[in-house]
Amino acid sequence: MEKLEILEGSIELPKGFLASGIFAGIKKRKKDVALIYSEKVANASAVFTTNKVKAAPVILDMERIKKGVAQAIVINSGNANACTGEKGFEDAVNMAKKVSQLLKIDEENVLVCSTGVIGVPLPMEKVLKGIEAAAENLSTEGGYQAAEAIMTTDTFLKGVTAKFVIEGKIVTMTGFAKGSGMIHPNMATMLSFVLTDANITKTALNKAFKETVDKTYNMISVDGDMSTNDTAIILANGEAQNKTIEEGTHEFDIFYRALEHVNKILAKLIVKDGEGATKFMEVNIVNAKTEKDARLAAKSIVNSNLVKTAIFGEDANWGRILAAVGYSGADFDASRVDIYLKSMKGEIKVCENGGYIFFDEALAKEILKEKEITVTVDMKAGEYSGTAWGCDLSYDYVKINGSYRT
Repeated sequence: MEKLEILEGSIELPKGFLASGIFAGIKKRKKDVALIYSEKVANASAVFTTNKVKAAPVILDMERIKKGVAQAIVINSGNANACTGEKGFEDAVNMAKKVSQLLKIDEENVLVCSTGVIGVPLPMEKVLKGIEAAAENLSTEGGYQAAEAIMTTDTFLKGVTAKFVIEGKIVTMTGFAKGSGMIHPNMATMLSFVLTDANITKTALNKAFKETVDKTYNMISVDGDMSTNDTAIILANGEAQNKTIEEGTHEFDIFYRALEHVNKILAKLIVKDGEGATKFMEVNIVNAKTEKDARLAAKSIVNSNLVKTAIFGEDANWGRILAAVGYSGADFDASRVDIYLKSMKGEIKVCENGGYIFFDEALAKEILKEKEITVTVDMKAGEYSGTAWGCDLSYDYVKINGSYRT
């Protein structure tokens, strides 16, 4: 049996993992400190923001992850601990130190994540007391609480559990994430944590995670702003006791497929929860000359504010889509491009061979009234494809971000 079972909305912690989420007072009301703990040291991989301005926890984790293992992750929301100087870095270290003391584990195996307002010192007295409470509340049922505690402007909890079989052993993989605004390709303002009891080598885990992150989180956009705190981490503790998964094997392919599903679901949930978003947009580039061209074009479209506002206004302005492909850096012949719009209401071609064709504007409007819309661009240049996900840009986005600190 190799069937992959996906349980969207579920956060079932794999064997050997405990988690918690509590309210420490960093935010005004909601949970704001989360703790994830593996009862044994786990193999680990991570991907971080490409922003040159990196938050203190990111700088700390980038160094610690080099050895490829970790045992705990502590996360706070409500304060990004970014642009906080040497004190901010000391605070991140002290968060990890507190966890190591409470759980009696190696401090170097504790990773730290923060999300929230930039440029404000952490209220460390509250944070440290919160970590104590989080450690006391660790449980096998604590995944939902941890997922809730990492949220900022998110409007719903984002989680998924996958189950699959490796040589007769049931393997569980669970992921949860936060992200709503400041979302841009090459990681978003997002935190993502994937936990699995799979037994897999460090190199195989690293390859699978970084490749699937590139295909999922790095293909989403809400507003084009890149965060200082983006972090995606995976821990694999081997407690499923399957035969060790190596690169280049059938078992690796099963693991890879499950991980790609988990990351893709979380990435799409982040976009669907985009600040002020009213519509979800999937962009498919087909028949591109290379995979790189397809991905460049897809990302350019979902990141275009003019495309986003046209989608919000339910305007079939295909010229904005073609223009976004034009400045994407992709190699293509504009005189061959066809563009289609699709939703539950139907599908319509709005551009043929890079130019105007007559189309039913009323039908196009009906298609764009739906909450989920697919844009397909046929480049007629090769056999490669790429997909990206984005959302519209609404009046509410301005309202939310105009008063973010208040």
